[in-house]
Amino acid sequence: MANNGTALAENKLQSKKLTGHKLTWNTIVKQKQLIFMSVPMLIYILIFSYVPIWGWLMAFQNYKPAKGFFEQKWVGLQNFKYLFKDENFIRDFRNTICMSFINLILSYVTAIILALLLNEIKNVFFKRTVQTVSYLPHFLSWVIVTGIVATSLSTEGGIVNILFMKLGIIDSPINWLSEGKYFWGIVGATNVWKELGWNTIIYLGAITAIDPALYEAAGLDGAGRFRKMWHVTLPGIKATFVVLLIMSIGHVMEAGFEIQYLLGKGPVLDWSETIDIYVIKYGINQFNYSLATAAGIFKSVIAIIMLFIANNVAKRLGEERLI
Repeated sequence: MANNGTALAENKLQSKKLTGHKLTWNTIVKQKQLIFMSVPMLIYILIFSYVPIWGWLMAFQNYKPAKGFFEQKWVGLQNFKYLFKDENFIRDFRNTICMSFINLILSYVTAIILALLLNEIKNVFFKRTVQTVSYLPHFLSWVIVTGIVATSLSTEGGIVNILFMKLGIIDSPINWLSEGKYFWGIVGATNVWKELGWNTIIYLGAITAIDPALYEAAGLDGAGRFRKMWHVTLPGIKATFVVLLIMSIGHVMEAGFEIQYLLGKGPVLDWSETIDIYVIKYGINQFNYSLATAAGIFKSVIAIIMLFIANNVAKRLGEERLI
């Protein structure tokens, strides 16, 4: 295990050397081909990601499509004040945050566990079969997935109710999609089923990069499979995990749209509606573009704040960081 510590220390030292490398004119000249190739992508990002930001000014106007942009009435922070007093928006903000964190926790835990288990399978045919079966749901559209979920949870022949009744967990069929307390769990479980296999790809790639000598050294020290997972595999993918976690926290305000929009009807509306649905329902459908823009700005600002907090926490803990 001493070899493990030495190797990890060397990796960290090499990482610090790379991150501490200063950009000089000679470096720019040597890499001019790479810089030239990146120019089209930078222009694409500038045009489609940064130029549209000027539209955020609509959040500070009472925007009417019939008038020119500079003929609009400026209302300052009125739309933001309305948002923070609107009970529907507060409810949708709660739903968005809760479903995002449920998805985040479930997706990371299950993906890492499956990647660890797949790494231990020695039968290549069986391993490839499991990987293929777990990848396939990723390629289904959310419209198909929500249809499968609605059918599986049906009170009339739904496989979930039949299975739970056979196991004695419930006495009679439950209408899962009519009770709000089940909705967040249904969304989390559906996301796991659809994306589990796909989420393991990066972790399996990170595991293959671990030096096999570390496993041999651990074996000589008497470590079994589970101790190798704990002391070699998990530390080996920790940097990948931290970077992916920071990126995911940056998307914490994106709890999803399709599944909530397609399954969140009637009695579960108080638990299913997210900020994205709020933007469409109260902003676009009612032609209140200024309110929709204000909600979008709020969502973006919270995401940026969460991203910097997560990045700073990773920095203070001495882990890999994104920025």
